[in-house]
Amino acid sequence: METLLKEQQRLLQAVSPTKRYLYNRIDWNERCIGILGARGTGKTTLLLQYVKEQYRDSDKALYISVDSPFFQAHDLFQFAREFHQLGGELLLVDEIHKYPDWSLHIKAIYDSLPDLKVVFTGSSLLQIAQQKGDLSRRAIIFQLHSLSLREYYNFTTNSSYQPHSLAELLTDHQQIATEISMAIKPLRLFRDYLQGGCYPFFLEGETFYIQKVREVINHILEVDLPCVNRIESRQISKLKKLLYLLATGVPFVPNIAKLAEATDISRPRLYEYLERLQDARLLNLVRSQGRGYQVLTKPEKILLENSNLMYAITDQVNTGTLRELFLVNQLRNSAATHSSLMDTSVELSSQGDFVFQSHYTFEVGGKGKSFRQIRDLENAFVVADDIEVGFKNKLPLWLFGFLY
Repeated sequence: METLLKEQQRLLQAVSPTKRYLYNRIDWNERCIGILGARGTGKTTLLLQYVKEQYRDSDKALYISVDSPFFQAHDLFQFAREFHQLGGELLLVDEIHKYPDWSLHIKAIYDSLPDLKVVFTGSSLLQIAQQKGDLSRRAIIFQLHSLSLREYYNFTTNSSYQPHSLAELLTDHQQIATEISMAIKPLRLFRDYLQGGCYPFFLEGETFYIQKVREVINHILEVDLPCVNRIESRQISKLKKLLYLLATGVPFVPNIAKLAEATDISRPRLYEYLERLQDARLLNLVRSQGRGYQVLTKPEKILLENSNLMYAITDQVNTGTLRELFLVNQLRNSAATHSSLMDTSVELSSQGDFVFQSHYTFEVGGKGKSFRQIRDLENAFVVADDIEVGFKNKLPLWLFGFLY
């Protein structure tokens, strides 16, 4: 215990003070909190920031990572009970998905140690409702997504821009964009963000940033996917090839048969893998309106989850793909952040490019994009790249990065 507390103090001295959007959304007084998210989004930092801010040098809070060798030989529940007996009040458990039968241990802590609060982090792959221990009634679950463009602006310009609802953006986008553009250069920073700003470790410098993104991809494929979904290691190289094919292609209606043949993955298994890659925050699958979201329902468009993944995988970056990818990413993340809506709230439109929440239609393109395809639709908007400020129903693409 003493060794772990000393290690915690070392980590607290090095922790970044820069806080993600989720920090102030969490009610830290809850008895059991789960923070799920893709690797590299800052879950560990979030835990350490709370300990540093609320407990300082106190031994009443303890951060542990259960992927360490120590916990391969020690029972998590018994450890938590010992910590509680020594006066512990808050146990923060990192990388919970790497601990066998982890949900049973968290349930036991919740039921047997009512005075001990527990916060755990895990892969975005985890499906809490499917765990052996019934955590759905016990744990309050939060999702931590990749950096929004707004967060990137704040971190790089030392600003404090607040998020806007979609309704605010659609109604007041001219005023909002004008005020921001008077203070910073949004288009230049937008380009920087697309290449190297979706993960908070960009603050550590850009020299090895893309290499670190590749490490995120490899860790998800080689460690998290096999650990959570029991995917065989011999399938990993096929998944890497699949990601490369998707990254180098333009946003198209996927030919599942050809993808299956090119990757040597059976069609049923390919559908499953696409869903798992979306759960892991490596892909965004977009389907047509009314098609449903069963695993074996073919997605009409497959996009990488964020733009940095594309730059890490290939130098053949398609501008049209990049624009669509960014819009879908920010819309879905904002929907999941502000409400209980599922990520599938973005669908393909029969006239424009995308429909959001079955209500708003968006047509995405460059600054010369017209309203021709959506001119007869209500609640339809052109989302244009390469403009700082829009006019009427034409909005700048970058401004959608201020939704969360």
